[in-house]
Amino acid sequence: MSLSSRRIFLTKLLGLGAMLGACGFTPVYGPDGAAQGLQGSIAVATPDNRDAYELVKQLEQRLGQPNSARFDLAYDITTRVEDAGVTATHEITRSQIFGTVTFTLTDTTSGAQVQSGSVTSFTSFSNLGTTVSTATVERDAYRRLMVLLADLLTTRLIATAPDWLE
Repeated sequence: MSLSSRRIFLTKLLGLGAMLGACGFTPVYGPDGAAQGLQGSIAVATPDNRDAYELVKQLEQRLGQPNSARFDLAYDITTRVEDAGVTATHEITRSQIFGTVTFTLTDTTSGAQVQSGSVTSFTSFSNLGTTVSTATVERDAYRRLMVLLADLLTTRLIATAPDWLE
C-alpha cells in the first residue's frame, strides 16, 4: 500500500468515526448508554441442572455478578433433539438440539414484571463414532446451545433496557 493510499484510507476512517459520533452512537454500557446501569444489577435464578448452570454462567459473564441486584431473572429451559441425518440403512448420523429459554425479569423493589419473553436457537452434533465420543460431542452441543441462548437473552435485555431500566 503506498503512502498516498494509506493517507486516503486513514482520512476515510476518521470520517467514518466522525459520522458515527454525529449520528448519536454511544456505547451501550458507556455514559448515557442504553444499558449503563445494567452491569451487576440482575440476579439470575440458581441453576438446578447442567444446562441451567451453563446458561447462568454465561449470563453472569455477560451481565456481571450481581452486587445489589435491582432485578431478578427467572427462566425455564426446554430442549428437544431431532434426527437431522439418516443413512439409507436408517442409521442416524447427525442430530439437532433445539432450545428455548422463557424468561421473566422482575423489579425487586416493586415486584413488577418489567420484561418477559423467550429466545430460541439450535445447534447440532455428529452421531458417528464411539459411544463415548458421541456422548462427549452431545454434551458439548448442549453447552454451545446454552451459550447461544445466553447471548440472545443478553442482547434482548440490552436492547430493551431503555424501556425498563431507570
